[in-house]
Amino acid sequence: MPADRSESVLDASALLAYLEDERGVDVIAAAIATGAAISSVNLAEMLSTLASRGVEPSEVSTELADRGLLGGAISVEPFTYADAVETARLRPMTRSVGLSLGDRACLALGRRLSAPVLTADQAWAALDVGIVVSFIREPGP
Repeated sequence: MPADRSESVLDASALLAYLEDERGVDVIAAAIATGAAISSVNLAEMLSTLASRGVEPSEVSTELADRGLLGGAISVEPFTYADAVETARLRPMTRSVGLSLGDRACLALGRRLSAPVLTADQAWAALDVGIVVSFIREPGP
């Protein structure tokens, strides 16, 4: 059962890797088991990726809710006013590594929840923005 407080924040790439049973799935499963969160922005990003592949977003979200993931083991956090300000503040600090608005929204949620962020995106390794970033897998060859 997840903790009342989220122990980690998932970005879109981490949740997608979990759903597609990619390398690093064990790291994500462990995070979900201890209580994870995802920003509504990152959930939209992940669902958009699936939609671009021909998958119906409402079917995926319903299935994940029915499985006890979304709104259960993974809390879906709203994108707040404070998150918007933090996302904008992070822009100049993350521009050099090409972080998107969604990436920065994930980091903002991590800051708000005082929780580490899990990602598959190795470009984040170059970040030094005062938010703990953990990678779901070691860099590949």
